[in-house]
Amino acid sequence: MDEKNDVCINKQLKSKSYWIDSTNETNYKALEKDIKVDIAIIGGGITGITTALLLKNEGFKVALIEADKIAKGATGHTTAYITSQHDIIYSNLIRSVGIEKAKQYADANEGAIDFIECMVKKYNIDCDFCRLPAYIYTTDENYIDTIKEEAEAAKRLGIKAKYVEKLDLPFSIKGALCFENQAQFHPRKYLLEIAKNISSNDCNIYENTRAVDIEHDDLYTVITDTGFKVIAPIVVLASHFPFYDGLGLYFARLRPQRSYVITAKIKDELPKGTFVDAGEKGWYFRSQKYKDVQMIIIGGQDHKTAHGGDMIKHYVNLEKYAEKNFSIEKFLYRWSTQDYITIDGVPYVGNLTSSSENIYVATGYGEWGMTNGTAAANILRDIIVNKVSPYQDVYNPSRNISTDGIKNFAKENFDVAKQLIKGKLQVGQYNIELKNDEGKMVEIDGERYGAYRDKNGKLHIVDITCTHIGCELKWNSAEKSWDCPCHGSRFTFEGDIIEGPAVNRLNHYKESDNME
Repeated sequence: MDEKNDVCINKQLKSKSYWIDSTNETNYKALEKDIKVDIAIIGGGITGITTALLLKNEGFKVALIEADKIAKGATGHTTAYITSQHDIIYSNLIRSVGIEKAKQYADANEGAIDFIECMVKKYNIDCDFCRLPAYIYTTDENYIDTIKEEAEAAKRLGIKAKYVEKLDLPFSIKGALCFENQAQFHPRKYLLEIAKNISSNDCNIYENTRAVDIEHDDLYTVITDTGFKVIAPIVVLASHFPFYDGLGLYFARLRPQRSYVITAKIKDELPKGTFVDAGEKGWYFRSQKYKDVQMIIIGGQDHKTAHGGDMIKHYVNLEKYAEKNFSIEKFLYRWSTQDYITIDGVPYVGNLTSSSENIYVATGYGEWGMTNGTAAANILRDIIVNKVSPYQDVYNPSRNISTDGIKNFAKENFDVAKQLIKGKLQVGQYNIELKNDEGKMVEIDGERYGAYRDKNGKLHIVDITCTHIGCELKWNSAEKSWDCPCHGSRFTFEGDIIEGPAVNRLNHYKESDNME
């Protein structure tokens, strides 16, 4: 396939999440005055929304603050697997933390599936929820023993798991692990209905309100970019990446990762289930109802944020994989997402630090945010209300880390240091001549900037030193954004924040209006 055809294929896809495109825009007001509540929740994804409803139902006065629109961040760009099957994890957990904590993790995620189903029934939510098996398969004989070991580990923990040799897929496999009675759904249809039950009885959702700092005296004061404050004795940080660190060093304990998704109409029916390739390429796919036909959702091409080279190639690779393995009728959507992965693979849910009281965090779900995010909400509710959760030990943000986790910590932070130094030494191009829809690093008066000429020919120049800790940003050709290779902050070509941990936008180059 030549470059010309690659571009043509990409133009067939709508660059937007299907979940967002198929649901109505929300319109909750921004914070317009200082308020005082029992609990302030920062972040309007699956964790924040679920936590807010649970705590409201416990009688708390709750305010949920979202920097953009609710359920449009990571939750709006998921592939929406509702499963306790999180790649190869249980055999590793048993070895690293023991069977008791491994069972906590399994029970928390199995319980999250049941919880979502109960919420769907309780609130009568039409969100395409259905129970089905989840599979990890392999086309490589070298992974068979690993899959068999994981099947035995899962069964020890009480999960209904089994090893199978064949699947009714359009390509052959060497073996697969099946988790029975898992699920999938439309995440925004689910969460937008849940959210409707929050705004009453002195509980409110505030959109377009970015939390930028927290001050602590007798109470916590959440400072927002609207100029108004939320004062509360309890704060929950559910903002995907915790915007407030509190000396927890989360920026050093989380790895940001990009993943890519395309969808397409297909001619043949997929078997019932969700599917993940255990190999290094990590393809995953499932079906989804789309109007009156079946749509396939295909994901993969994972890489650390700002480390993937030309980002458009990842969508092209997904298209090639789709056309090779499935009867594609028409490509429909494409989008990417950002996940944060902890150094030992288990999320951080609980007190922000071992010494902090009444400020809680939930982050680091990896690619499994639907169950982990739901489990996190239930864990936080239990800790806040009852001071204890049956799953708190394995998720504890201040837990002891295994030897492998320590090695990952050293590896990730070595890369951060390397990127920080490399970015400062890298020289931009003096030539600011850009084609329409092209971006690159440039040098102006001895300083580095990021330049992008939009489709209408307008030039946008911003300072591309990340406002988090000062790493130099890289151009993302697929998303038209400036991405941080250190901790995953992302900015629009105009400098607005897309992803944290940065809380300040990029500065514009003041002379850009004269450089058209």
